[in-house]
Amino acid sequence: MTSEPLAPARTETPLLWYRDPVSCLQSTFASVLAHTGTEPLPALGAGWEFRHVPGDVRSEEFYYPCRYRGDLGRSLFPHHDVTSSWWRPENQDDPLREIRESLAERRLVIAAVDNYYLPFRPAFGDVHAAHLLVVYGLDERRGLVHVSDAMPPAFQGPLPVDDFLRSWGSANPQDHQDAFFSDSEISRRCLAVSAGEAQAVPDPGRLAGWLRANLEQFEEPGEGEGYAGLAGLDRYARELAAGARAGETRPLQELYPFGWGMQAQAALHGELLRERGTAWRLPALAGAGRAVESVAHAWTPLRITGAHSLDDPAGAAADLRRHAEVLRWRYTDAIEAVRRAVGAL
Repeated sequence: MTSEPLAPARTETPLLWYRDPVSCLQSTFASVLAHTGTEPLPALGAGWEFRHVPGDVRSEEFYYPCRYRGDLGRSLFPHHDVTSSWWRPENQDDPLREIRESLAERRLVIAAVDNYYLPFRPAFGDVHAAHLLVVYGLDERRGLVHVSDAMPPAFQGPLPVDDFLRSWGSANPQDHQDAFFSDSEISRRCLAVSAGEAQAVPDPGRLAGWLRANLEQFEEPGEGEGYAGLAGLDRYARELAAGARAGETRPLQELYPFGWGMQAQAALHGELLRERGTAWRLPALAGAGRAVESVAHAWTPLRITGAHSLDDPAGAAADLRRHAEVLRWRYTDAIEAVRRAVGAL
């Protein structure tokens, strides 16, 4: 903290944007994009892929397998001019300086935090877990930070600076109550997001271009790390089942945070297609949306089975294989439905 608190800095109160089953990653990006004038659903729902980067999965609610290393924005929004990068305060004696400067320029800040130290989170004082929220105001004279968190139970309002600093600087130690989002140091991380020209709802031609590009990624993945496309999904499923049969717990611990990103993306892509199909009276497009949403639903039993099988991975191997086979079938069916929808646009 500085010796003399500076004048308050604050932007407009952000949009609280949430869909089931998105994580804080999608909800915070949605708030930032809406702040710049871009409609969140078309942006978040434009891309759709499968990607797994071995050795990259981290125990954070906001983990996502990036096509472009270190750039969550570009990876989440492959069809939009959005990029992002992580940063930490340069001066630990004044850790709020960059946040203060961003708010003075009317730019929202996405901050990584530990739910354990946030009074408005159900995990307060109980469970450590890596989480994201949006900072939209700073009043150092009163010792308050204004934060926005769309994840249920939604919260917007002031938070004592000391609580924020504890949460933002937490070591997020390993917590036996949360095997999936603890044991990942927060280290006062923030995301700087850069968004180009604001975009609203796409026209049919633009949407068709997005869909063709997505289909290409499933068939012949181009640039990017890890296992991608349907071939990548098949490889991942084989390795997951093999690891479980061998009694390995790590693949099951990684499945829950990794699968959340894939599930959320499918849910948002499906919603976009269903919504546009209804608005444009294109049954093939609306049907494709429902098919993609079924992919999101198929992630649930796979993730939950893994989460509840840490004590007996081998005993869950058959169920994991069965759920992965259903997931693969859902992807295949949805891809064909999207291909038909492209022809109708």
